[in-house]
Amino acid sequence: MKTAQDIILKPVITEKSMDDLQTGKYTFKVAKDANKSEIKKAVEELFDVKVAKVNTMNCNGRAKRVGRFAGKTPDWKKAIITLTEGSKAIEFFEGMV
Repeated sequence: MKTAQDIILKPVITEKSMDDLQTGKYTFKVAKDANKSEIKKAVEELFDVKVAKVNTMNCNGRAKRVGRFAGKTPDWKKAIITLTEGSKAIEFFEGMV
């Protein structure tokens, strides 16, 4: 059984994700094998909020080169969490807006 900390890895801080905070959407990097219901339960447990919707997407890693050596960054999964209307905001993001 995975804990909530194993599912929600870290927040994704980009210009687009910061703009989505105004509409109650929060973006997180999540475990690749986590499904939408597991992500919803983990966010509700960690941040004590009500989740209305979860959108997930698999992101491919980028091709990288260092000199003559070629490689690739790891693939990862991103989740965009939409909170319900009556739910409070997540405290971690409050100072960033």
